[in-house]
Amino acid sequence: MTAQWHGEPEPHPFRPSGADWLLIVARGFPLAVLVFGGLVVLLLIRLIERPLCGIRRPITPHITQFVCRVAFVILGIPFKAIGTPMREKGAVVANHAGWLDIFSLNARKRVYFVSKSEVAGWPGIGWLARATGTVFINRDRREATMQIEVFRERLQAGHKLLFFPEGTSSDSRRVLPFKSTLFAAFFTPEMRDFMWVQPVTVRYIAPHGADPRFYGWWGDMDFAPHLVQTLAARRQGRVEVVYHAPVKVSDFAGRKELAAYCETAVRSGLDDLKDQAT
Repeated sequence: MTAQWHGEPEPHPFRPSGADWLLIVARGFPLAVLVFGGLVVLLLIRLIERPLCGIRRPITPHITQFVCRVAFVILGIPFKAIGTPMREKGAVVANHAGWLDIFSLNARKRVYFVSKSEVAGWPGIGWLARATGTVFINRDRREATMQIEVFRERLQAGHKLLFFPEGTSSDSRRVLPFKSTLFAAFFTPEMRDFMWVQPVTVRYIAPHGADPRFYGWWGDMDFAPHLVQTLAARRQGRVEVVYHAPVKVSDFAGRKELAAYCETAVRSGLDDLKDQAT
C-alpha cells in the first residue's frame, strides 16, 4: 500500500546459464499451463456460480487452492502448514515477502487478498487477482465508507480477507512495522462485534548455500528475473505457514492495540525459525 521497502541492497538480477534453462522450461511450462489453465476453468465456472450464488463462491476458491498446492509440487518447493486456520468470520493478517505469498497463503486456506487498486491494472497478475476475488482499495478518504461496506459484505458472506499490514514486501527475513490504518475498518459498528483476526507468519527457508533472502522480492526487483531464479534452483528450500491463535476485535481497545498484537504474533513466527537455526 505504501512506497517500496529498500532496507536491504537488492541482489544482482539472476542470469541463467545454458543448463539452467532446462530446469526453467521443465518447471515454467507446466506452471504456466497450471495457472492459466486453472484461470480459464475458474472463469467458466464463475459464469454459472455468479448468477446462482452471487457474492458467495462455493466452488471457484477450491480451484485456486488446488492450483496453489500443485504449483509448489511443480516448483519442487516443500510446503508445510503449522497450526489451525480459523473458522470464525474475519480477516487474516500476514507478513509480506513477495509474489510467492499468493501461492503460500492460498495453499492451505482459501483467502481473498486485499490489494491496492493499481494491481488491478498489472498485466497477468491483475487478471488473476480480479478472477480470484481480490478486493481492491484506494487510499482515498472519500472512499473509506464505501470500502468498509465492501469489507463488511464480503466478511458477512464468510470470506476470509487477507491484509498485509506492512504495506510492502520485504526480504523475507524480517517483519516490518505494521501500519494500523487498515485495522480501523475492523472497529466500525458494522464489524467490531463479529470480527475475528488471525495473525499468520509466512516463513521462507532458502536453498542450502543460497542467499537467505533467496525467496524475498522487494524494492525495485523485477518480477521476471526473480521468477526465473526460482524456477532454476537445482535444490529448493521450503515454505512454512504458521497460523497463530485468532483473536476477537472487540477484545481490543482500538486499532493500534490490535495492530501491535498481530505484529508481535507474526514476528514471533520468524523469531522461532531463527532460534531453530542457531
